[in-house]
Amino acid sequence: MGSVQIVTTILAAAITAVAVWLAVRAVMKMTAVIRLGQPAPERFGDKGARTKKMLVETAGHTRMLKWSVVGAAHWFVMVGFIVLSLLVLEAYFEVVSTGGGLPIIGHWTIFGLVTEWIGILGLVGILVLMAIRLRNRPGRAENRSRFTGSTMWQGYFVEWVVLLVLIFGFVIRGFKVATDHFEYPVWAAPLSHAVGSVLPDWEAGVSVAALIKIAISMTWLIVISLNVTMGVAWHRFLAFPNIFFKRDPEKPAGSGLGPLRPMTSEGKPLDFEEADPEKDQFGVAQVEQFTWKGLLDFSTCTECGRCQSQCPAWNTGKPLSPKLLVLSLRDHAYAKAPYLLAGGGKDLTGEEKATQEQLAGVDVLAMAEADRPLIGTAEEGGVIDPDVLWSCTTCGACVEQCPVDIEHVDHIVDMRRYQVLIESSFPSEAGVMLRNLENKGNPWGAPQNTREDWTKGLGFEVPRVGEVDDFEYLFWVGCAGAFEDRAKKTTRAVATLLNEAGVKFAILGEGETCSGDPARRIGNEFVFQMLAQQNVETLNEAFEGREKSKRKIVATCPHCFNTLGNEYGQLGGDFEVVHHTQLLAHLVSAGKLTPVQPVDGGVTYHDPCYLGRHNRIFAAPREVLGDSIQGELTEMPRNSERSFCCGAGGARMWMEEKIGKRINVDRVEEAMSTGAKTIAVGCPFCSTMLNDGVNGKGAGEQVEVVDVASVLLRSVKPEAPAGEPEVAPTAS
Repeated sequence: MGSVQIVTTILAAAITAVAVWLAVRAVMKMTAVIRLGQPAPERFGDKGARTKKMLVETAGHTRMLKWSVVGAAHWFVMVGFIVLSLLVLEAYFEVVSTGGGLPIIGHWTIFGLVTEWIGILGLVGILVLMAIRLRNRPGRAENRSRFTGSTMWQGYFVEWVVLLVLIFGFVIRGFKVATDHFEYPVWAAPLSHAVGSVLPDWEAGVSVAALIKIAISMTWLIVISLNVTMGVAWHRFLAFPNIFFKRDPEKPAGSGLGPLRPMTSEGKPLDFEEADPEKDQFGVAQVEQFTWKGLLDFSTCTECGRCQSQCPAWNTGKPLSPKLLVLSLRDHAYAKAPYLLAGGGKDLTGEEKATQEQLAGVDVLAMAEADRPLIGTAEEGGVIDPDVLWSCTTCGACVEQCPVDIEHVDHIVDMRRYQVLIESSFPSEAGVMLRNLENKGNPWGAPQNTREDWTKGLGFEVPRVGEVDDFEYLFWVGCAGAFEDRAKKTTRAVATLLNEAGVKFAILGEGETCSGDPARRIGNEFVFQMLAQQNVETLNEAFEGREKSKRKIVATCPHCFNTLGNEYGQLGGDFEVVHHTQLLAHLVSAGKLTPVQPVDGGVTYHDPCYLGRHNRIFAAPREVLGDSIQGELTEMPRNSERSFCCGAGGARMWMEEKIGKRINVDRVEEAMSTGAKTIAVGCPFCSTMLNDGVNGKGAGEQVEVVDVASVLLRSVKPEAPAGEPEVAPTAS
């Protein structure tokens, strides 16, 4: 070992020791913070499925590859980071000796070949990612950048470290080529040989380059260890457990889609009959009241902004960005952590749990952070502004796009639950809706005895459960389908088509009440459970004696469809629920309904969030429309998984939209840009919002918004205009 090698070895050992010590300290701190969260015992079940999903999503990059070029580039960088970590390890042998290398595998030609090409593709990948970040940097792009609010220096730092580590990997190999210490032939390592051909025959070059490579790598480790909230770096490690512990590993997309998490206290579902607000946690009022998985979510965020780029609130000038919300919660949690780790915190009555002695040594900044309300205006020092909290439509676009499976919607609704149930703090106009749900069983406050008025004048009898036992489907009409004039046309169209196809169905009529979706998504879990338990009891009675495969429900509202099919199981309601577009697609394919008259003028389809993104039903409505128009749909630019919300979900249907551009107007403009004369929908909320948007644009004479069922009915029975009544129904 020469003098150069002695110096490089000492320096490499010194910087590595410092980096490792700081990294261990950082990991211990992050673990301690995450452990502050509430229990989530359900996250530990089905380890086999969790492991499989984690490997598929990470190795296969299934979420990232939705972004094609970005996903492919990121995959090569990720693989390069993992595999080429072996070359960082090899650098420790190279600082000691010019001819040093990894024991055993370091001399295998296949190892040289694989690492060479991973290095080459990693270089291409990181350059692509750097170019994309520069092209989309805030203030440069025409649209609001997905990097707005991200800590840009951290992204640049990480990318330059990756680039330099890859470059110096080839420099090391180049010096080995130049000094005749390289084991691999030209065909296995062409770039290394090309670099070596221009480097001098400098024996110490290998050790010096190896030291620089180690110094760059350890500087990266030191920097991220001193910045535990540096998600753009830490996600490389935290993504694996965050995906492993996702809510439902069996889901094809984001596990935070579909049903909401039940309201829990100490890791157990809350029983409202026995719950006590002074002993049981009602929603989330403090950051430590999120589950440990929530705190892991916040720590894992890589600040990529994919959620932000897809968020309807953010894209229409609202203050909500799912990314910035998560980052605010993350920064607050870590800033408050010294106080919490010292034993501080408020109990459920608002009393301090720690003694003065425990808090004596806590940093003043942590104490100040502890005094901030979780939800509050800037003047109040709030972590999350109320306008941010109430801008969410729960459309799930953020969850769908997140590459590390953060469950944004669950966290937003958990905060809403506390605001509604304990603080009684929510948009005032939504109070009318909640009172109507409690007193009338529907959001509009319509009389219960008018639930069956839509059946008048149909020309055939609509059977009721209890009057007939021989029915295949229970037709869940829903509140909109029973009371809202436009939605009643859809209800009548579906009933007409089912009758035409010979499907035996029955309705609950006045025995039906609201599914509870608006109450649950606004945060009023109490009203949701009251309504849901009533419906579960009614449905169980209607299906008494039937096995699940024969407990079939068809619903026209995706919100009812999602609630009945995905959430009633939490309350003992086990049913097979289909959306009307699924049933209609089946009836057409089976030849029980035959479209005969093509619908002219061009048709575009708007994917409802709770049908498409939340429940992965994209094909059925398109099949129905394709058969009805006997041609191809004109798709909007944002469709299927990336469909843009109408603005009604998350109980936003009953709240005023006072900030920014109206979401429904943005969507209508996109639909009208296709040139289609018909905007087909599969949801009564979407129908209302898009109709309002069309009328707001003054285009009511040029563009029509109708349900998929009405489009099909016009094609099957051209003489029947979209299920219009023969006599006017009773006004709701």
